[in-house]
Amino acid sequence: MDIKMVNLTKIFTSKNRKEVQAVSHVDLTIPSGKLIGLLGPSGCGKSTTLYLIAGLLKQNEGQIFFGDDEVSEMPPEKRGIGLVFQNYALYPHFTVRENILFPLQNLHVPKEEAKTRTYDMAKLVGLEEMLDRKPKELSGGQQQRVAIARALVKKPRVLLLDEPLSNLDARLRLQTREEIKRIQRETGITTVFVTHDQEEAMSISDEIVVMKDGVIQQMGQPQDVYDHPDNLFVAKFLGSPQINVFDSTIEAGKVLIDGMAIGATELPDQKVIIGIRPEGLQVDKTKTSPFKFEIDLVETIGRDTTLIIEVTSEESTLLDKKTFKAIVDAENRIKPKDVIHFVVKPEKMHIFGLDGNRL
Repeated sequence: MDIKMVNLTKIFTSKNRKEVQAVSHVDLTIPSGKLIGLLGPSGCGKSTTLYLIAGLLKQNEGQIFFGDDEVSEMPPEKRGIGLVFQNYALYPHFTVRENILFPLQNLHVPKEEAKTRTYDMAKLVGLEEMLDRKPKELSGGQQQRVAIARALVKKPRVLLLDEPLSNLDARLRLQTREEIKRIQRETGITTVFVTHDQEEAMSISDEIVVMKDGVIQQMGQPQDVYDHPDNLFVAKFLGSPQINVFDSTIEAGKVLIDGMAIGATELPDQKVIIGIRPEGLQVDKTKTSPFKFEIDLVETIGRDTTLIIEVTSEESTLLDKKTFKAIVDAENRIKPKDVIHFVVKPEKMHIFGLDGNRL
């Protein structure tokens, strides 16, 4: 079932009566059966959007549809949602079985049916052997799976996850996000997953929605958004290490940084901003490229080496910071103080106008 938002707007009023537009005129359709990641920095409006879908917040403007049904004015309990928060909110004195069963008791589901659905849901999340344990006897990842089972046992129309992995350590985060993806695929339920963690969103989502200041910046398949960012904000938000950003000019079809030609384009002559992914800087073993720098720091992790270059010239056109990074194969055996020539992979170079939008 699709989730559709039309002109969705939410305004909060602070104590000094200043209005803050947390979600601004959002038009968004979440396809049926897909897992969509709402991604962005703190305060971008992603959780507010989720709470509007859930009915926990009331929109100032706009409409929300579940399929053909408008739910804009419908209370949360009538919308048919399953909601999982960052904190698991399990009943500590209940067993796993009782925690999963509880929503069915509230809905007055017949006892035998409720028992069967509880077991089936525990099996789906891989906890059928732990039904008689209390939450304190479970790991954080297992507790989160109980919370997911409890949300799904009601057979909701949509599943909403608000930063569900934030309280887990790195290993459990990885394991649990794989479990969430498996569960979502097996149930086919339309799912909205809120996170500030780009790696989390890109690994788990069918599509991601990148937000900033309550406005959608871009929506698409994770790799497509990474490879073809619509603007400088998206380019800088996605990717670790962060994309390298330079002031640049286009002259006679050449892209110039500090007078050095690093690429070609059909765009007309103008001042632009260039973004180059760290993995887009390739070592030029012929040493003929004019784009060369002395390496300051080298970090080798497995098959990849990160080269860190500090630019000290006041005339440098490096934006934001005075360092940039390149990721190369560890086999290059580069050391600090080496002078390295780079060529830029065309598909890893992005050209933006001075307004930050992609050209």
